[in-house]
Amino acid sequence: MAYPNITLINALRETAEKLANGAPYAWGNHGTCNCGNLLQVITSFSRQEILQFAHTGIGEWTELAEDYCSVTNAPVDLLLTRLQEIGLTPTDIHNLEYLEDRQVLEKLPGGFRWLKKNAGRCDRIF
Repeated sequence: MAYPNITLINALRETAEKLANGAPYAWGNHGTCNCGNLLQVITSFSRQEILQFAHTGIGEWTELAEDYCSVTNAPVDLLLTRLQEIGLTPTDIHNLEYLEDRQVLEKLPGGFRWLKKNAGRCDRIF
């Protein structure tokens, strides 16, 4: 479970606000998916840089987080380090990417529902 802290909370809120205001979003793109948009907020990296760094590993954010090694300093490891520094665990990264944490989804305005990936609009949840 995430380690709640003000940095994480503010980063998630800022990410949600940017998405609600039309920031580029594509669930299948490492640079503009859920994790990619969060990384844009917590780093100085552009969506293109995040995409390039993520492609130094193999798989989606879930697989990258599971294979993470903080010793190698490979670019994808740098991105995962940043996500973990703000309080996310590999499970949190999976849940953020796949929008599957039922405890979070139950707190959505209007009640629980599964969110649609690439639906073209961001549900305001924060």
